[in-house]
Amino acid sequence: MLAEHQKLQVLAQKIRCQVIEISHKAHKGHIGSALSICELVAVVSSNTRGLGMSDPKRDRVVLSKGHAALAWYSALEQQGILTTETLNTYMGNDTLVGTHPDPQLDGVDFMTGSLGQGLGYGVGAALAGVISNDDRMSFVVLSDSELNEGSTWESAALAGQLKLRNLLVFLDLNGQQALGKTEDILPTSYAIGSWSEFGWNVQRVDGHSAEQIQKAIDQHKRSASGPLLIVATTISGRGVSFMEREVKWHYMPMSETEFIDASMQVAETLARLEDETRDL
Repeated sequence: MLAEHQKLQVLAQKIRCQVIEISHKAHKGHIGSALSICELVAVVSSNTRGLGMSDPKRDRVVLSKGHAALAWYSALEQQGILTTETLNTYMGNDTLVGTHPDPQLDGVDFMTGSLGQGLGYGVGAALAGVISNDDRMSFVVLSDSELNEGSTWESAALAGQLKLRNLLVFLDLNGQQALGKTEDILPTSYAIGSWSEFGWNVQRVDGHSAEQIQKAIDQHKRSASGPLLIVATTISGRGVSFMEREVKWHYMPMSETEFIDASMQVAETLARLEDETRDL
């Protein structure tokens, strides 16, 4: 089991390396947001049944924080759903691989971008599974700033009332929004406790530990009585020292010097993780 968790950690770091490479190639931002969810998308993509298939009973994934789509595209490439050639067209002319997810791509179920929409999609997908009497799961990756959106709370209340045990939400608690720290703009930490009042099971994890994320999913599948919220504490810009917790990297692309530095940092971490995996 330890080896499987370590493989997920390696997968997350490979995704992180691709985020750095592809964002620089496209000279686009949203790097910090993508880096904070690499472990989350590594685990979610590895747990999604029928990923990239057209089977109506497949699991559904909603990247509610759509501006971090590059992390999900990279996960799809690592899982063999998206070709490397297609990934390399990110933000190019006439590409489907844009800033926000496009459901014309295999492995993308919903278009997102306007924050606050995603949980509603996820609730609908989970409810459709219940009505259809199939065992599909509905996974939603939610940003902490989306707790500022009323539609998020409407969806959370409905999911709890319906006891949608096939709905799993991953809250990317990186504490940062486009223009500053979440707690300085509109605090959300006090609101997390409300989810349990709505009938949700709530688990807190280190959002950069693939092992903790996977264990939370496994525990939920064994004993769930309602929807699950995984509160994943993360760091915006994770894995690149000069990007971590810096608002600048919500929007800004890297210079050539910054790219070289960032690439070296993520590559060194990947090499270390791969060495540790071989030793298991």
